[in-house]
Amino acid sequence: MAVTYADFRAIDIADFDAVVVGSGFAGAVTARQLAEQGGLRVLVIEKRDHIAGNAYDEYDQAGILVHRYGPHIFHTNSQEAYDYLARFTEWSGYQHKVLADWFGTYMPVPFNKNSMEIAFGAERAARLIEKLIATFGDERKVTINELRAQEDPELAEVADFVYENVFLYYTQKQWGLTPEEVDPSVTARVPVFISRDDRYFQDTYQGMPVDGYTRLFEAMLGHDLITVCLGTEAESVFELVFASGDEDAPLTAIRIKGEAFEGPIVYTGPLDELFLARFGRLPYRSLDFVYETFEEDYHLPAGTVNYTVTEDYTRVTEFKWLTGQKGSKTTIMKEYSRAYEDPATQIPYYAIINGDNADLYGRYRRLTDALPNFYPLGRLAEYRYFNMDKVVVDALAAADRILWSLDHPDAAVPDAVSSATPAL
Repeated sequence: MAVTYADFRAIDIADFDAVVVGSGFAGAVTARQLAEQGGLRVLVIEKRDHIAGNAYDEYDQAGILVHRYGPHIFHTNSQEAYDYLARFTEWSGYQHKVLADWFGTYMPVPFNKNSMEIAFGAERAARLIEKLIATFGDERKVTINELRAQEDPELAEVADFVYENVFLYYTQKQWGLTPEEVDPSVTARVPVFISRDDRYFQDTYQGMPVDGYTRLFEAMLGHDLITVCLGTEAESVFELVFASGDEDAPLTAIRIKGEAFEGPIVYTGPLDELFLARFGRLPYRSLDFVYETFEEDYHLPAGTVNYTVTEDYTRVTEFKWLTGQKGSKTTIMKEYSRAYEDPATQIPYYAIINGDNADLYGRYRRLTDALPNFYPLGRLAEYRYFNMDKVVVDALAAADRILWSLDHPDAAVPDAVSSATPAL
C-alpha cells in the first residue's frame, strides 16, 4: 500500500502508540516492525521533505536515477538483513568495483594482484606476489602493519606504496587531516588483497534495489498503522522535561502537543541537536556533491573512482554502473569532504570518533538514561558509523526489545532479547 502522509499540525498524538524520529533505515525498519509485529499505531516524523534518509534516490533532469546523499551499495554477510529488505524490493546482482586514479592510471581498490602489476610491472609484480603467497597464503587480506613487520624490504616497499598512493592523500581529504594527524590505528588496517578479485566487497549478499532505494522505503513504510509527517523536526515539536534546571539533569519526559508521550520514542537523529547543542556540537565531517551529465553511455570505467593522489574531491560515482540503467546519457557525482560547521545548511555524515568526542557524546547520552521509553538508534543517535546492513539488524533487534518490554512492563528484558546484536 502507499505511504500515508499527514501534516503534523493536523494529527492528534493520542491516536498513536509509538513515535519514530527519522525515516532512514533505522527509523523505517523499526516503524515497520512495531506496526506489523506489535500492532502499534506509529507516527514517523521526518525533518526532510522526503523519506529514506541518506539512501534517498530520484531521477535527475536527464532521467538518470541518482543517489542524492552519496552512493549506497548494499552488501552484507547477514542473511537476516538481506532477506528482510527483500520483502520490499527485488535485488539486482550488482557487484561494486572501485578504481584508484593513480596519476591518470586506473588500478583496483583494495590494492590486489592486478593493482600490483600496474604499479610495479608484470615481472616484478610476479615476484612480489610469490613472496606474499609464500608468507601469508593466497586469497588473504594483509594489512600494512603485517607487511612492515616482515624482514623482507620488498614487502615493506609494497606497504609504503599502498600507504602513500592509495591511502594517505585520500584520507587527508576525507577527514581534513595532515599526514601527522592520520591515526596509526587506521593506517594499520589498510589492506593488500592477495587475490585477482577486483570487487570492492566480498560479502555473500550484494546488490542494488531494482527500482531504487526510495521505492524500497515506500514499500516498507506503506502500512496502514504507519503515518509519516515530513518537514517536521523533533527539536521543534518535542518539549523536553528535565529532573531539574541543572544542565546535566536527566530527561524525565517528552511532551508532544502538550501531552507527555508514554509510548516508545525511537530517535535516529543527532543526539546533540535534540538538546540544542547545550554542551557543544558533536563533530562530524560533511559532504558536498557536484553532478555532471554527459551525452555518452558511460563516462567512467567503473561505478566509483577514488582520487588518491590528485584532485580536491575524494571520489566520483557514475550511477548507471550501480543501477544498471541504460541510455545515451549518464550522470556522475563528484564528492567533496568538508568540515561540518552549519547544521542549517549541512548534513552530518561521518562521526569523528576520538576520546574527547566519545566523552561529549556520553554526556548527551546520559541525559536520556532515566527515560525508559526513549531509544536512540542508528549512526547519528549512537555517534558511530554503521553500514546499512548493521543498521537493519540493529533495528530489528531494537523493535524486538521494545515489543517485549511493552508485553512485560514490570520485568527486565531477558538476555535472549536484550543481548547486543552480533557484529556483521
